Amino acid sequence: MPISSKQRAQLRGLAMELDTIIQVGKGGISDSLVDSVNAALKARELVKSRVLENSMLTAREACDALCEKCGAEGVQVIGTKFVLYKRNEKEPKIVLVKDKKKT
Repeated sequence: MPISSKQRAQLRGLAMELDTIIQVGKGGISDSLVDSVNAALKARELVKSRVLENSMLTAREACDALCEKCGAEGVQVIGTKFVLYKRNEKEPKIVLVKDKKKT
């Protein structure tokens, strides 16, 4: 289920306080990188990542590729950093605001 703009804004605010824990280097999007992103998303739900200068990918390309492989949502991309979100169905840690529907 895609996240709404209000939920995206909430996640961007939470991501400001996070440290960068995933780095995409010259190896690009490898299986081991996908595994570590999946593990981090399962543990934290919200992960800040960075693309190193020697990478052949832009931050947008890396974000889109990891979103596709991990089933995550891209929250934001700024410069060389990007933020991913994936809800942990068994033990959710982040409670998203409800999106009000117009009637």
